[in-house]
Amino acid sequence: MGERPALFGEGFAADPYPAYAWLRENAPVYRAVLPSGVSAWLVTRYADARRALADPRLSKDPGRHRAAEHASGRVGIPGERGANVMTHLLNIDPPDHTRLRRLVSKAFTPRRVAEFGPRVRELCDGLVDGFAGRGAADLIDEFAFPLPIYAICDLLGVPAEDQEDFRRWAGMMLHTAGKRGGVGRAVRRMRSYLGELIHRKRGELGDDLISGLIRASDHGEQLSEEEAAAMAFILLFAGFETTVNLIGNGMLALLRNPGELGRLRAGVLAGDEGLLASAVEELLRFDGPVELATWRFASEPLTLGGARVGRGDPVLVVLAAADRDPERFAAPDVLDLGRVDNPHLGYGHGIHYCLGAPLARLEARTALGVLLRRLPDVRLAVDPGELRWRGGLIMRGLRSLPVEFGPE
Repeated sequence: MGERPALFGEGFAADPYPAYAWLRENAPVYRAVLPSGVSAWLVTRYADARRALADPRLSKDPGRHRAAEHASGRVGIPGERGANVMTHLLNIDPPDHTRLRRLVSKAFTPRRVAEFGPRVRELCDGLVDGFAGRGAADLIDEFAFPLPIYAICDLLGVPAEDQEDFRRWAGMMLHTAGKRGGVGRAVRRMRSYLGELIHRKRGELGDDLISGLIRASDHGEQLSEEEAAAMAFILLFAGFETTVNLIGNGMLALLRNPGELGRLRAGVLAGDEGLLASAVEELLRFDGPVELATWRFASEPLTLGGARVGRGDPVLVVLAAADRDPERFAAPDVLDLGRVDNPHLGYGHGIHYCLGAPLARLEARTALGVLLRRLPDVRLAVDPGELRWRGGLIMRGLRSLPVEFGPE
């Protein structure tokens, strides 16, 4: 059995996978004390994780928590309570979840995402233009970070003159991860701005996503202004950091696996869109942007993976552990960009499956394609052991990713 490795300690952020492998083997549903002091169940096996993500007895409503941690902001998204943006899809259950998701999906259509493709390519090329002649760059700060901010601002309909404010607030959220006060200030500023923007757009609706949220209706039902602001916030929050991490973690995985990097580069140059698509799915599985699914709370006593979970107990599904489960994936610790049988949980499962997954996939495919076409000899500029990972419980992402390449 061996000694249980330390969770959330020194070295864990850089490589949590050995600890998760121990939990999968020895304590697949494990009661852990989190860095915040909250006690929660960690679900690490794929089969248990998939069931938990779709179990209606595991509520998304923080009010179901039997203790008072939710009131003090120690569960849920940092800053959301103080900024009054709680009424979004990650915090509610049916029937309210069903109603809101149906309304929001009317604004967030596959057609809208597909039509956004040329703009994403333009953004990627413009960012690479800024450093391609230098022969060196930080792919987080100069590429992976600004890309989704500008993309989601364009999609939401944030005017160009206000987008630098959004970039600054997003930077506060990213660089103060694990320090709830700084994140909370950024969230409050975003919430205040989104309320003003929604009020302005009500007088002149456009073809952007916020206008779509305002316009969305079904059988006479409409989103309230509070719901629209909360939904705009969560689309920004979820669509921003996940994409930063997907591009950053994905590029690091490729750079550390030169055979697969060469395979994908050859495919990109040959126009193999199928390989590019399967590569994104494998990068989501191998070292995805979301380490733990967002909070769930047992609405009644239940048994999960042999463990007895009490009513009100927090449950965190460890996506990073489930997606490396050898019971479900052959050679799970091997990066295989052509993996065919790959039903990973990187964007969740069940009714809370990520609504913005098509946009994130589009951004990742485009970003990887542009980087490998324009920087064909890109390589790490530091030893992998020197890289640092951001703090925080839910997300998994690098602070920086220094690279070198032949100047364009």
